[in-house]
Amino acid sequence: RLTVAFSGDEVTDVSGNFCPRGADYAKQEAVCPMRVLTTLMRIKGTDKPLPVRTDGAIPLSRLFDCKAQLNLIEAVAPVRSGDIMIHNICDTGHNIIATGDFD
Repeated sequence: RLTVAFSGDEVTDVSGNFCPRGADYAKQEAVCPMRVLTTLMRIKGTDKPLPVRTDGAIPLSRLFDCKAQLNLIEAVAPVRSGDIMIHNICDTGHNIIATGDFD
């Protein structure tokens, strides 16, 4: 169990961690939680979805904005794993990439 102490908006102390990575994680989670968005994207002309994800962690507060943008777009086959489906989604600095193939 991690405990984070603040002074204003600044993290002043982290306790309960067993390694430096735990402290870094706690600081990040307390100030600006980040997540990789993993979801499905529609493919034009089929009901089968395409698995996609962001190529890095984005602010947790932007997940629903990114998902909403994804819902407006349909992928066009063929798609290969690793293809960039959306560049810089919602100005996060990260791309949406395919994690599966579709012919």
